[in-house]
Amino acid sequence: MNQYTFQDYYQNTVELSFTDLPYSKEPKHVWVICQFKGQWLLTEHPRRGIEFPGGKVEKGETADDAAVREVYEETGATVDVLTYLGQYRVKGKGGTIIKNIYFATIEKMKVKAHYFETNGPLMMKQLPSSFKENKYSFMMKDQVLQRSLEYLSTLTDND
Repeated sequence: MNQYTFQDYYQNTVELSFTDLPYSKEPKHVWVICQFKGQWLLTEHPRRGIEFPGGKVEKGETADDAAVREVYEETGATVDVLTYLGQYRVKGKGGTIIKNIYFATIEKMKVKAHYFETNGPLMMKQLPSSFKENKYSFMMKDQVLQRSLEYLSTLTDND
């Protein structure tokens, strides 16, 4: 199955699809699941906690460009290969957010003086089986990450 509907951490309705741009051809947000040398590359947001890099698509850039830029800004990492996985739509109290989900393999990392809105990179050999702890961002706590990792495993199993 490539389409899911569920409630997020804040009880908003989320529609998730692993098809080609089902909700918007020009989404305004991106989220990038990253790996570097066999480890997961995350970042730590000072307010939200540990999460994968992501953010807003800026005027004049594509979602793919935004994904590469956000990974660099938040972790100092240079994307080697960027793979579109899917897209999700959150219908929240403040409006609707549509976000592309990507998987990125990282070519190299650079220590930076400033990581924009985060405390910089965080490497994990293995992701925890649960993200319930407060140190993890709300974005890690709903089915988007779980389903994305399941979908990603179907892509890598075919290689």
